[in-house]
Amino acid sequence: MADIEDTHFETGDSGSSVTYPMQCSALRKNGFVMLKARPCKIVEMLTSKTGKHGHAKVHLVGLDIFNGKKYEDICPSTHNMDVPFVKREDYQLTDISDDGYLCLMSDNDDLREDLKVPDGEIGQQLN
Repeated sequence: MADIEDTHFETGDSGSSVTYPMQCSALRKNGFVMLKARPCKIVEMLTSKTGKHGHAKVHLVGLDIFNGKKYEDICPSTHNMDVPFVKREDYQLTDISDDGYLCLMSDNDDLREDLKVPDGEIGQQLN
């Protein structure tokens, strides 16, 4: 009988992905796409005519949704691009604790108290 190995998993997940594929020609302005491995909002999209080898090209310009940096990419219209799952939630700031944690309330009155005051200019304005 073969020895049974003791399998140990460090982490596990549900198998879901943070992105899904979408054909480049199906993307739209104000939609989202991954450009240079960063989630971006599409601000400009230009499609060229079909060329000598039969592929139209799509020129995408997007702004990073976290830092506002501009990214550009060109891809054939028939190729797939990764699109991030984007979910926006609005919170109201209700309090800042003495140890620097924010107390936030969602639209359905759920409280969130696990975020620290951000560094930089925004954090200084809050304090």
